[in-house]
Amino acid sequence: MPRVMADEIMDDPAQSEADFSAALDGLETLNRLTFAQAPLLRFLDRVVREEGLRSLSLLDVGAGGGDALRAVARWGARRGIAVEAWGLDRSPWAGRHAMARGTQAGWITADLFDLPAERRFDVVTCGLFAHHLPDPELVRFLRWMQAHARRRWLILDLHRHWIPWCAVWAGTRLMRMHPMVIHDGPVSINRGFKREDWTRLLAEAGIEAEIRWVAPFRWAVSGRGA
Repeated sequence: MPRVMADEIMDDPAQSEADFSAALDGLETLNRLTFAQAPLLRFLDRVVREEGLRSLSLLDVGAGGGDALRAVARWGARRGIAVEAWGLDRSPWAGRHAMARGTQAGWITADLFDLPAERRFDVVTCGLFAHHLPDPELVRFLRWMQAHARRRWLILDLHRHWIPWCAVWAGTRLMRMHPMVIHDGPVSINRGFKREDWTRLLAEAGIEAEIRWVAPFRWAVSGRGA
């Protein structure tokens, strides 16, 4: 079954700041329960080991509520790595929500494709954002990731399968999460990926990258910067 690009409520700019913020809190809970940041931190361990780094700059694209950036800050403190972290999100409310939750990072409120070409970072990451993009924009996004990363880039996103769909459908209801999360969760799974999707998209973008399966029901796609 191909990707089904049904609308997600969170992508609607007409949503109120209060609803958007409540949904971000719900998504952070889901990320915590599914250990969503673990593959990101393993990736960073690998990068600093292979590159011999003691400091790095990092941009998180589609940073949302900033929970990935907070996890990166804790990782850097534990490892003794100086991290200059930035979040990028087009929502005017995302940065305010992230700062209110204690995120210590710079913030860029903009469409990612408006970021100047000369604005580059050692590492560019993207967690659970890529599924928001239709295939033509994803091909452009893959090239964008490579262009803005000096060293490495990483995309983490959902595996399209009935098991996570059922788990998210039931779990968000049992936990009485915000209606936006209840609606958007299963939609996100249907917008997710299979290995053959990533293989095709990378070929269309003309980019070499590593595709890894990570638990639970996620894909990690990573490559080197241009």
